[in-house]
Amino acid sequence: MPKIKQPNPTFARIRAMIMKIPRGKVSSYGAVAAAAGYPRGARLTVRALSQGHALPWHRVVAAGGRIATPGEHALDQRFRLEMEGVKFSGRKVRMAEFEFKFPKKAKRKSAEPAKKAAKKSTPLKKSRK
Repeated sequence: MPKIKQPNPTFARIRAMIMKIPRGKVSSYGAVAAAAGYPRGARLTVRALSQGHALPWHRVVAAGGRIATPGEHALDQRFRLEMEGVKFSGRKVRMAEFEFKFPKKAKRKSAEPAKKAAKKSTPLKKSRK
């Protein structure tokens, strides 16, 4: 019986972030990886895109809005983005207008402030005279 390859959770998180990029917006490889929880993981995004199917691959560009896809695929990517209303300045996407910013994750409150507040609210023992 052949082994069934389990999906990689790293790539699943990256694919989920790519699917959140709306029509008419773009994001960089690094921004997608950082939003998935992998800062400095731009190459992971490239690999996930190469292995994934049915992903909006054309909405992910290199840093600064540059199309880094080789060959005729670069023309295809630009055409698809232009059809979605994305504007270019030369060979780069106008990132100031069309970049999708992933929402920041809320930071967890640490237990330290709660402990300090608990210490302040406890009554002090009166010293006996």
